[in-house]
Order: sequence, then structure tokens, then C-alpha cells
Amino acid sequence: MSYVDGFIVAVPKANIEVYKEFSTFAGSIWKEYGALEYVECIGDDVPHGELTSFPRAVQAKEDEVVVFSWIVYGSRQERDDINAKVMADPRLKGDQWQMPFDGKRMIYGGFETLLKL
Repeated sequence: MSYVDGFIVAVPKANIEVYKEFSTFAGSIWKEYGALEYVECIGDDVPHGELTSFPRAVQAKEDEVVVFSWIVYGSRQERDDINAKVMADPRLKGDQWQMPFDGKRMIYGGFETLLKL
């Protein structure tokens, strides 16, 4: 079964196009190194729950939107190998690719596929 990295971030609405540009570029590098899928989804129906919710999880502010993303790999080992190459890639270094969101509020993790229909 495949392996998935999942991410949730709060992106300032004013930075959505910059985020999309960054993600398009970064995603192409992940795919170049072997990722099977690279998906970015912008929150459309993401209610602010009383106890828990996507907006609460990333401490989203009024001027921010929640983005839910994932990258699919063939296996955990492939993910580890691909991520090492991506993190070392000089194309992602430099001031032009500063994160257009607060990375301290990003939630992420790696997941083994349990079921795929």
C-alpha cells in the first residue's frame, strides 16, 4: 500500500496566489523525485468548531484560510528517500521561496494507507 504525508496550514487570504505558485513549483520537484501525487486543497466548507476543527487546529485567523494537502508515495522508504532529495534540492533554497504562511502552526505527519477504495 502507498504512504501519505498530510499537511494542514493556515494561509493568509492575501497570500493564496503566492502559496499556489510556491506549491506548484515545490510539487513539481516532489513529483520529479518520484512522488505519485501532490495535492493542495483550499478550505471551502470548513466550520470553526466549538472544541476542535481544522481552523482551531492551525489557529486560523479571520484573514486566513485553511489548506489541506497531501503527497502520495509508493512506500515509507520511497517517501524518506524522496524527501531527503527534495530537502537537499538547491532550487528550494533562497529568499524567493520563503513560506507564505506561519510554519509554526502547520500540522503534518506520515501515514500508512489503511484502506483505499
